[in-house]
Amino acid sequence: MGQLSNRNIAVLSENGFEETELTSPVQRLKEEGAMVHIISSKSGKIQAMKGDHEWTIEVDVDKTIKEANADDYHGLLIPGGVLNPDSLRKNEEAIAFVKAFFSAGKPVAAICHGPQVLITAEVVAGRKLTSTKTIKIDLVNAGANWYDEEVVVDEGLVTSRSPKDLPAFNEKIVEEFAEGIHEGQHS
Repeated sequence: MGQLSNRNIAVLSENGFEETELTSPVQRLKEEGAMVHIISSKSGKIQAMKGDHEWTIEVDVDKTIKEANADDYHGLLIPGGVLNPDSLRKNEEAIAFVKAFFSAGKPVAAICHGPQVLITAEVVAGRKLTSTKTIKIDLVNAGANWYDEEVVVDEGLVTSRSPKDLPAFNEKIVEEFAEGIHEGQHS
């Protein structure tokens, strides 16, 4: 039995996610016994990117955002990539899904460009986090306290900068998802 047995984790993504920022955390979550669902705006498959220009693997979508209910999940993971967060930010249902995790105090993890979704969900003001440096100013302007560290944890909110930080990120998401509800996570 892993630390995350009996835990359901939602992975919110669209086409253009950074491949390792989805596959590596998902593998680690499953190793700890979590049931992981890939959730996207459309059914079928979503495709990864490596860097800014190379399309790579396809991943099966388990549920659409319309089919998914945040109440059914213990935590949320938002992978980065340049295209993925930008697509999610335009989707009102995706933003409502993200907000529901914060309202319930559930742990949320985002890496690289993933925190852009949190800006649109208006849940970063006063929070400590990190991201790729290219969106630092966006997070600061939205009221976040930005740190240049491999992983930053703030009351159930776990963020990292890039794929090179995945080992630290993966360990912290397991820890935070295992802890469950965080009173300070409420938006």
